[in-house]
Amino acid sequence: MITVWLNEANFEYDIHSLVKAFYPGEDVKVFADGEKILTLERECRPLFRLEVLCRRQRPGEREAEKQEPGMRETGEMELLLYLPVEGKADTVFSELPGEYILRMKQAAEVNFSDRKETKNRLKQTLYKMLSEYTGQTLPWGTLTGIRPTKIPLSMLEQGKEEADIRDYMAKTYFTSEQKINLSIEIAKRELKLLRGIDYQDGYSLYVGIPFCPSICSYCSFSSFPIGGWRERTDDYLDALEQELEFTASFCSGKKLNTIYIGGGTPTTLSPRQLDRLLTKMDRLFGFQELLEYTVEAGRPDSVTSEKLKVLRDHGISRISVNPQTMKQETLDLIGRRHTPEQTVESFWLARGLGFDNINMDLIVGLPGETIEDVRTTMERIQELSPDNLTVHSLALKRAARLKMFPEDYQGFQITNSWEIIDLTAAYAKRMGMGPYYLYRQKNMAGNFENVGYARPGKAGLYNILMMEEVQTIVACGAGSVSKRVYPDGRIERSENVKDVASFIERIDEMIERKRKLLED
Repeated sequence: MITVWLNEANFEYDIHSLVKAFYPGEDVKVFADGEKILTLERECRPLFRLEVLCRRQRPGEREAEKQEPGMRETGEMELLLYLPVEGKADTVFSELPGEYILRMKQAAEVNFSDRKETKNRLKQTLYKMLSEYTGQTLPWGTLTGIRPTKIPLSMLEQGKEEADIRDYMAKTYFTSEQKINLSIEIAKRELKLLRGIDYQDGYSLYVGIPFCPSICSYCSFSSFPIGGWRERTDDYLDALEQELEFTASFCSGKKLNTIYIGGGTPTTLSPRQLDRLLTKMDRLFGFQELLEYTVEAGRPDSVTSEKLKVLRDHGISRISVNPQTMKQETLDLIGRRHTPEQTVESFWLARGLGFDNINMDLIVGLPGETIEDVRTTMERIQELSPDNLTVHSLALKRAARLKMFPEDYQGFQITNSWEIIDLTAAYAKRMGMGPYYLYRQKNMAGNFENVGYARPGKAGLYNILMMEEVQTIVACGAGSVSKRVYPDGRIERSENVKDVASFIERIDEMIERKRKLLED
């Protein structure tokens, strides 16, 4: 455990994420409450204590009278790193009592009136301290947000030169040359792909099917085993269709650019139910401006010839068949009730029916997997030669079984490394794919990333729109989140309830939430 005490509540998320990037295996506790920190330290001796002190330079009474609103509020951020020691220790620099000795101390002058600049200076100072203490550097530097490509994309849209972007990312965020190159490559590709998208008069549609054959141990999405809901699946579709009817009516003057039916696993629906949903959408929405229509057929054990024929008949242009790994022991461990052979069979079944844009998702860092296991998976994927490949680094959220019940996975080490990330990138390149979108997740150990690769002309537009947040996405279904993007870049959200029964019972409320979000 690592404890972090703040003398005022501010930047907790950024501090937690950066410390966690250096210490992925440690539980990091960040509080502006000294008593909470002391209670934690009494229960468990921390690896070290970090103190982040905001020291604002208050103007004197005479100066304060002259100060105008919006003027600079200067001061410094001081960071102190303490190591626990046996017996009493000198704590002259600490504002919390305890048996610690000061190991490192750094400070930076800041302008508290500029929040963004204050955050950057804090993270730079923290990074330098932890880098010196650990002897490590991080490829992404101080960048802890989930959308690092937003920075070069925004600068390219402003007409900035590549050299300016490189200089800014290196000096502001300490980003490595390799990751700067990757970010710029993806941003340039995104910029080209998004030229045909109407941000203001266009929108994208997400439709959520929250059912799966079984729940994977790493999953934290709003998913429910289909076995317990078969009798009420049509009730769910009744409610979902009401929401879709409202959306189609309210957005009738807008251009629908992309549709993504995800979940969950949409292909847990029966062929009849799939046809029902897609027929309803055909009747409700105009597809004249539609550039992409995706359905996740993610679980190979949910795929049948009949279901794929339904998708083809309704003009679905892109599907996912997701193995996650080709190692049977790992599939069994994480609760995916299918075999690598079923993945291969599902893929070739889809190819045989004419699907020419098939994505496959992989997860690296799964329990017990080594780099050789990943290499074997990549070899088998290369034999299939999909059109898209999305490589996820394992990120454990609070609701995931792997996080909630770690005792069930004792003896299975979770390992990820930049060597593994580079290996997957090399295989994607061999398959003729280039990176086209990138995002990161909270609780992603090791400061890694998720990257989508695609062959020319096969990039997933919805994925880019979702990550870059440049177009309104209207989301229907249990657990879905709609995002309205305003012309000035402001974003507002509306969430649907996650529980399926509550979604069915409260569908009128979900529609009203959406109305309030979308109306002018």
